[in-house]
Amino acid sequence: MTLGDGPFPGNVKRNEKPVANGWNHAKSSVGSAFSFVSMAAEKLIRNKSARSNRPPSNVILKKQPLAAIQHRVPAETQRQGKEKPSIETIFEEHVSYFNIFLIYLCYLFLLGSGYFHQWIENIQIYLGYKPSPLGDKKGHASLFRYMDIFWLRRSYQRLRDLFERPICSVPGPWVDVMIRESDDGNASFRFTGEKRSCLNLCSYNYLGFAENSGPVIDEVEESIRRYGVSTGSTRSEAGHHHLIEELEDLVCELVGKPASMVVGMGYATNSTVLPLLADHPADLIISDTLNHASIVCGARDSQAKILVFKHNDAADLEKVLRAAISTGRPRTHLPWRKIIVVVEGVYSMEGEIVNLPDILMVTKKYRAYLYVDEAHSIGAIGRTGRGVCEHWGIDPSEIDILMGTFTKAFGSVGGYICASKDIVDYLKSQSYGSVYAVCMTPPCAQQAVSALKVILGKDGTRSGLTRLESLHSNANYFRRRLTEMGFHIIGDDDSPVIPMMVYHIAKMTYLSRELLKRGITIVVVGYPVTGLLMSRIRFCISAAHGKEDLDWALAHIEELGNRCLLNYGLNEHSSPKH
Repeated sequence: MTLGDGPFPGNVKRNEKPVANGWNHAKSSVGSAFSFVSMAAEKLIRNKSARSNRPPSNVILKKQPLAAIQHRVPAETQRQGKEKPSIETIFEEHVSYFNIFLIYLCYLFLLGSGYFHQWIENIQIYLGYKPSPLGDKKGHASLFRYMDIFWLRRSYQRLRDLFERPICSVPGPWVDVMIRESDDGNASFRFTGEKRSCLNLCSYNYLGFAENSGPVIDEVEESIRRYGVSTGSTRSEAGHHHLIEELEDLVCELVGKPASMVVGMGYATNSTVLPLLADHPADLIISDTLNHASIVCGARDSQAKILVFKHNDAADLEKVLRAAISTGRPRTHLPWRKIIVVVEGVYSMEGEIVNLPDILMVTKKYRAYLYVDEAHSIGAIGRTGRGVCEHWGIDPSEIDILMGTFTKAFGSVGGYICASKDIVDYLKSQSYGSVYAVCMTPPCAQQAVSALKVILGKDGTRSGLTRLESLHSNANYFRRRLTEMGFHIIGDDDSPVIPMMVYHIAKMTYLSRELLKRGITIVVVGYPVTGLLMSRIRFCISAAHGKEDLDWALAHIEELGNRCLLNYGLNEHSSPKH
């Protein structure tokens, strides 16, 4: 198991260690010194700058709706329906030009240092002092793209200790992290033997089902004894078992759809279903610009034309739809065979809840299908955990296809598709994830079944509702406290994903390492997953966290955040760029 698997590409194995280990230590020291010099310079500029009275951009602005919404929207949800400033707007209003200069300077230093070391290594390879680290065969073309390898070895490797942190316990509210050291600039690691107990603010344990005691895990253990740990076959052959049918029935009951299909991997649910739904060049997929990589992969594997619209912007979606319908297909200008709009329930890097009422209205107006990925919202959003449809008071029958995963709120693996019986029957017989992939294993299916029964109250207790109430209370409390501290916090209330904008990659690196020393694990996200200037920390809150745990973490985050000058949101720091 690893904790905090990063958003950066995977690592490439190297045949040998760098030539000068001392130089790698020097590079690390220079980078740390550079980040602190940047912070000190930024603080000096702040103290000498005059402050304007511009109101902070976290003031909620009213939005003109596209039309009257017919759906019943709960009162507590109407507040979230108002338009909030985008990340880009907050960045433009609060982050000074000097700060932006420091961010670019850090990347310039990183790039220049990387090219210098690459130049030295190329000379050594040419003179025969060392072999090529990529292991290319003589006379063969390289299997790797140069810039990808350059980024992995010269940039990502410097930050590699922030990711893939191995754990040796249940990923509950507290987790044991195995501490590592490196003598070669993070090219390789060795374990020190220390196991550090850390507050877990990075796992998708939303409802606290990642546990090793209790009725849920007891039922999972019994399923292992009865069915074993693998099906050993695909669903269409000998891998189907009654737990899958029970799981699909419970998913239908929770989501409110007539039929469902279970897939053994959450990522594969999107990446294998979308190509089947859009299997002709006359089809059109319109995707939110910030959709997950699995959606991007599925759309690219389809034969459909792909267009994008601005993140969570129904007005821009309507503009894209109108233009696509009016112009038709490329070259021929014939009408599209079908149009599928793909969005997420909760966006995993932004913590924002989809603007479902407006987007649904646009898709109905232009007769487009709506596909909603509820990986981070099912089981976590809504009063009873039924996702964004319950959150917005929308009947699930109005959404054509609802997708979700069991990896977040349910503590298992795999994903599902909920739709009409005709669509589900077609997918079961044609989808690669159903026909060719091994069926979900019985223990994982049992974990999801048992968790669903708790959420639905079929265990005879209020444990499910209690977990949901704790999750929403913890998430809203943590978000409110961070906002009061003046940090740039994006996303919506009730969302268990709470991103804190850092912007500066050196500060992001420092915070991750320092919090680990203090016993707090977090996820940091930077380029290329986000924009070059949009580095952030992503906190994932669980129902299993106690208020004392969160207060303890908030105290450390406030101290380090102020040290790194991250309180951009404070009124005294709300001046325009200078």
